[in-house]
Amino acid sequence: MTLDHRLIDLLVCPVCKGPLELSRDDLQRPTDLVCNADRLAFPIRDGIPVMLETEARSLDLPPAP
Repeated sequence: MTLDHRLIDLLVCPVCKGPLELSRDDLQRPTDLVCNADRLAFPIRDGIPVMLETEARSLDLPPAP
């Protein structure tokens, strides 16, 4: 199942309502939608973004300046 890129353009972070970036694995498959402001990654399972704060993982990297 593929992820519709038009859907990504409509989705926002459920925490801060900010923009999300698509994260891909080594094989260029979509894995997460990332909110850089909150340092959260929302998983994509079977082509469906899981936009629940309780399902998001925290990113360990420091925020970009």
